Amino acid sequence: MMMVIIGLLGVVVAPRFADNDVFQSRGFADQVQASLRYAQKVAVAQRRNVCVAFTPSTLAASAASVSGAGSGCDTSLITPSGQSGVWVAAPAGIQFSTTPSNFKFDALGTPWVGASSIGTSGVIAATTITIEAETGYVHQ
Repeated sequence: MMMVIIGLLGVVVAPRFADNDVFQSRGFADQVQASLRYAQKVAVAQRRNVCVAFTPSTLAASAASVSGAGSGCDTSLITPSGQSGVWVAAPAGIQFSTTPSNFKFDALGTPWVGASSIGTSGVIAATTITIEAETGYVHQ
């Protein structure tokens, strides 16, 4: 009986550990969400625009060198881990289902162009990250 139970567990559970695309996709979505929240907090704390740019598998952020609604983003932002340039890079085989539009948080933390919906998808799992238009609140 014990051999049957171990055999069933091996057939059902083992493939889940070998195929970790679901975990990588979820991890990428969590990193994107955390980075968007951080970008919003930097915009509010430093009272300047923070631009968020996307490629099919990366997220990068930059800030305006001066405050003001018309200010462009020309200064690279440093992440909490000390990186500049690309903030989040997807693992191999994971990317956004559709590349999100670039946008910016203003000095009040609201997205500059209405509500943005950012979807990430992996081979198996899919997650949608939403940025609220009025508040800039980032959530899944």
